[in-house]
Amino acid sequence: MNERVITDARSLGMPKMLILGLQHMFAMFGATILVPILVNSYFKGEGLSIQVTLFCAGAGTLLFHFFTKGKVPAFLGSSFAFLGGFATVANLNTGIYKDMTMGEKLPYACGGVVVAGLMYLILALVIRLVGVQKVMRFLPPVVTGPIIICIGLSLAPSAINNAKTCWPLAIIALVTVIFFNVWGKGIFKIIPILMGVVISYICAVIFQEGFGMTAADGSSIIEFGAIAKASIISFQPFQICKFDLTAILVMAPIAIATMMEHIGDISAISATCGKDFINDPGLNRTLLGDGLATAFAGFIGGPANTTYGENTGVLELSKVHDPRVIRLAAIYAIVLSFFPKVSELIGTMPASIIGGISFILYGMISAIGVRNVVENHVDFTNTRNLIVAAVILVSGLGFSEGISFTIGTTHVTLTALALASIFGIILNAILPYKDYNFNEKDTSELKREDFNR
Repeated sequence: MNERVITDARSLGMPKMLILGLQHMFAMFGATILVPILVNSYFKGEGLSIQVTLFCAGAGTLLFHFFTKGKVPAFLGSSFAFLGGFATVANLNTGIYKDMTMGEKLPYACGGVVVAGLMYLILALVIRLVGVQKVMRFLPPVVTGPIIICIGLSLAPSAINNAKTCWPLAIIALVTVIFFNVWGKGIFKIIPILMGVVISYICAVIFQEGFGMTAADGSSIIEFGAIAKASIISFQPFQICKFDLTAILVMAPIAIATMMEHIGDISAISATCGKDFINDPGLNRTLLGDGLATAFAGFIGGPANTTYGENTGVLELSKVHDPRVIRLAAIYAIVLSFFPKVSELIGTMPASIIGGISFILYGMISAIGVRNVVENHVDFTNTRNLIVAAVILVSGLGFSEGISFTIGTTHVTLTALALASIFGIILNAILPYKDYNFNEKDTSELKREDFNR
């Protein structure tokens, strides 16, 4: 069954566009606010602000869209890759950090995030100088396809862990998404995620208040206490970053991993939309936008940003590929950052609902990777292709904790996806008998003949 892809959401009318933007906002919300929650645990309550985080996600996304000419439908949320770096800075207790409170250490960690973001600009400049065509010779579908598959499958444990907190709610969310995606009509067919959230949340309230249902661990399904304590409206507690070489050496090397993940994410979005965003607007521009968004976030006391797989899954499910909808979600995030009470209300969404919806979103990402391989006719009767794909898949799924090492006094962790990208690119470059021939012409769509003969 061929489904019509909508590239200009204005044809649906403004009310439907606004609802679609809301759907993307809900998709990113849980993971985005989880980062400051975790960082706060490292800094004993003096860490990142959820309000600042939401502002950085929205503003960073708009900044990314500005530098990518508004062509790439990507949402930038909080990056989990830097959590280890934040934890390390929180535990520093020598030199200038010896007598600091946790709140005094945080700006230095954010300063390291700024430098990490600026490292993206170096790679963007290299690509600008040598040309994206030469870079893409190292990123054929036999590399990008398995990497995209790993992006989705590596998130699968998260979906299960969230869903098992209350399986009935997770199943309701999952079934609702499937129902509206397959049998929905009109606007309901393109907002299955939002319908899954709304209906399962209503069920959660009914189950808890009407039948006394609890989560698997005996706790309340929904906690409303934080809503009552939150202010109705307030400005974000921005704080300007500070720089110190020790914190920079902790945070900045993490960019090595996130830049590799960025390439995989842009490949996934390209495959989802059937457009070659690596060529147009160009990988140098996407790196520039992502890097500057991260540097901006760190400068005002927020977490690093990264392109979000959850929103890529929404693109595939809704078939609405208009970047304007993503920008609406970004505006929602900025507006929400001024209303702590509303943010807390959305934050009460049970983890089980997020898990149920993630079953679809994360699986969609992996399916996109499979489609990327199939549509480009990657020849797996060729042993070298099997080797490249095999190493990527095992690395991306096997190194669950990544690889950590120390360079001088700098602690570096390469995530599983970063390792998969590095190994795949290296193997593809050194193994002989490549069966693809990347076309030198500039195209706006992924063409099968560009990659394979």
